[in-house]
Amino acid sequence: MPLHAWLDIDLADAAERIPRKMREIVSATLLRRGCVVAVSGGIDSSVCAALATLAMGKEKVFALVLPERDSSPASKELGVRLCEHLGVPYEVMDIASTLEAIGCYRWRDDAIRSVFPEYGDGWKNKIVISRNLLDTDRINFFRIVIENPQGERMEKRLPLSAYLQVVAATNFKQRIRKTLEYFHADRLNYAVVGTPNRLEYDQGFFVKNGDGSADLKPIAHL
Repeated sequence: MPLHAWLDIDLADAAERIPRKMREIVSATLLRRGCVVAVSGGIDSSVCAALATLAMGKEKVFALVLPERDSSPASKELGVRLCEHLGVPYEVMDIASTLEAIGCYRWRDDAIRSVFPEYGDGWKNKIVISRNLLDTDRINFFRIVIENPQGERMEKRLPLSAYLQVVAATNFKQRIRKTLEYFHADRLNYAVVGTPNRLEYDQGFFVKNGDGSADLKPIAHL
């Protein structure tokens, strides 16, 4: 099937059909009273929260805004604005102290310091691809970019062991969030709504037992 055919979506039909199926799954199959949705302020979680509201009614949707130390301030603001726009009950829980206590930030920083010993509090970091994949026929590798509080940037190749430890620490954040989602789902007898879209779902671009874990995934086909 050509790409344009996949993208030819009847939005009005989808907005009616998906909530109807969600309601059937939540109420008749899972025997749950409503939905829990973690919202990040991004498009996917916003769409899922809106679909859950259409499916169950705003009084039967509980939203969670779960920022942490590395989250953009805009993410929290947009998440709260979405919840208030939809009129759903919500709770903001900063998970930074939980991640700190369990060692998430320390493990990540230890991995970065194996490459840059000077890396410290207040520094920024990101992992990048060494070059444009379309412009090379060589095997690619990851690099770590750090920035000190003065704005000076440094970049080095990231060894596999350090890369895996950074990824493991980052994935920890999604798993802590999912634990909180299921706590509230159990407390309320609700179902957890997953937010991966089709591209993420097909490519496996989600965290096992993290954002990939849910009772239903309403946009995994879109």
